[in-house]
Amino acid sequence: MSRDHVQSAERPAQDGAALPGGAETPYLELLARGAAAEAYEQPVLRARAAGRPPEHTAALEHAKLLALRVRAELEGRRRREAELSALFETAHDLAGLRDVDAVLQAIVQRARSLLGTDVAYLSLNDPVRGDTYMRVTEGSVAARFQQLRLGMGEGLGGLVAQTARPYVTDDYFRDERFRHTTAIDAGVRDEGLVAILGVPLMLGPGVIGVLFAADRRARVFEREQIALLGSFAALAASAIDTANLLTETRSALAGLERANEIIKDRSGVIERASDVHDRLAELVLRGGGVHDVAAAVAQVLDGTVEFTEATAAPADALEASRAEGHAVRHGSEWIAAVAAGEELLGALVLHGHPGLDPVDQRTLERAAMVTSLLLLARRSAAEAEQRVRGELLDDLLDARDRDPRLLRERADRLHADLDAPHVLLAARLDTVAADADQEAAARRRLWSAASHLAATRHGLAAARDGGTVLLLPLAPGDAATDLARRTARHLGTAVREPVTVGASAPVDRPAVRPDAVVAAYAESRRCLDALRLLGRSGDGAAADDFGFLGLLLAGERDITGFVDRTIGRVVEYDERRGTDLVRTLDAYFTCGMSPARTKDALHVHVNTVAQRLERVGRLLGDDWQDPARTLEIQLALRLHRLSAPAPR
Repeated sequence: MSRDHVQSAERPAQDGAALPGGAETPYLELLARGAAAEAYEQPVLRARAAGRPPEHTAALEHAKLLALRVRAELEGRRRREAELSALFETAHDLAGLRDVDAVLQAIVQRARSLLGTDVAYLSLNDPVRGDTYMRVTEGSVAARFQQLRLGMGEGLGGLVAQTARPYVTDDYFRDERFRHTTAIDAGVRDEGLVAILGVPLMLGPGVIGVLFAADRRARVFEREQIALLGSFAALAASAIDTANLLTETRSALAGLERANEIIKDRSGVIERASDVHDRLAELVLRGGGVHDVAAAVAQVLDGTVEFTEATAAPADALEASRAEGHAVRHGSEWIAAVAAGEELLGALVLHGHPGLDPVDQRTLERAAMVTSLLLLARRSAAEAEQRVRGELLDDLLDARDRDPRLLRERADRLHADLDAPHVLLAARLDTVAADADQEAAARRRLWSAASHLAATRHGLAAARDGGTVLLLPLAPGDAATDLARRTARHLGTAVREPVTVGASAPVDRPAVRPDAVVAAYAESRRCLDALRLLGRSGDGAAADDFGFLGLLLAGERDITGFVDRTIGRVVEYDERRGTDLVRTLDAYFTCGMSPARTKDALHVHVNTVAQRLERVGRLLGDDWQDPARTLEIQLALRLHRLSAPAPR
């Protein structure tokens, strides 16, 4: 607490004006429980309402002011502790720097969190092109903004770079102190930014980039917040400098290693290695696969090379190759492990070449390394697409205020059409895992299989609530029930375990109906729970499959649709012909399905009742008097009667 605050707080005691009647007590309680500032008005209001003496009310007012000062000081200390903790964590990340992108991302994330802004981002200068580009963004939703390149001296960042000082604007588009450009303004407008704070990233006397924090509403940044962002900028600059030094060191080491190999190898070996390198590089650049690499190496080594799964290769030779990092001989074959760290991805097997000189052996080993890189790249691309699909589905379910246009754009990049009818499907494994690790592994397999299915069906998938949720398009003429059953079979086959799937009713244009998407997910989960309770594990179903129970499972309680599906043909027949089949059917069930009692209730001849019931049978089907059907028909009759307008 500052000296002025301390003196102010102590003054009443020094002047002999102690607070009477324990006026400070309620405020001590408010401070102890961390109450909101508005709560500090209540003791004064209660005293006035109770008619307490003016001196007591004045004492409460004075105590309130002191308490609010203490509260503000405590909040300031908590905020400073959080800021120092974040700076410490970021410095710790920097000390163990492995991936500069990860460190910069952490800096931007923490800056955004502590300053409480909508967006934070970092731009770096490109000395080759003479401009500035976006390196890391957090909270950004506009693609054009994330890909901005700014000329030197343009925009707010240009002003920061020129002056090497922080700059803040509370209304970007009305601020004329920096040079606006069409490209920059369009990107900022797409992102919806209003208030922006930028601080320079300094290496020595030079500016290498700018760290920004921005809000989509007018805001005044405080001096402490500017200083905090400046501290993060210093850490970011240090991370970039460290990464540059590591890159230079690694480049120098790689150069020395290449030079050493050149010295040791003969000129013919160099030409041969160059040929292999060129072929493999060409394969990678044109998007070749692992079998293409095997074919290229086979041509160079004048033998037969094939890629096999890890389970199909000789176990001892494969493990030896992985451990030693070299190809090993196994009978008349050579085995080169295709590995990523400790993970075995497969093997390259060279047939018909029992004698292999060191150069050819190294060629096979390099081919195995290229193969592992191709496999990892393919896996990374697939995992990245799965994450993007999952994030989009999470946004549909959680962020109901998302811009439908942005959702469509994100979906278009995944070849998904969110303007078409879709079905929400909740999927879950039905086997019980032995421990938490096995359960987590089983869930990952389910999510992976669901993501692959979603990608092939132009849909979305995400892990959620202990299972997996899918949003799949519904083809014309297809039904939610059929889609649920096909999905259950497909996922069950993929993970080799029973998978139960509950489906919602179709949702039209999910991008513009977030509430309907959320309701559909809840409906699909209720169907999933109903299937499991009924012992139908490994099956798929929608609410319509449960008859009148579907009313309880459906999110929107489609009573009209249930009545129409159950007795709609009878109602339509009465309306078209002016008959009284609905009333006859109602009386028939009321009279215990007795035609004799029914004719008394309707005051008609028993033959008339029989004729009407025969007509009902032709309209509803021969099984209309089966117990299950009669229960639904009676419920539909009652709902129809309740929904009819009251007689005047």
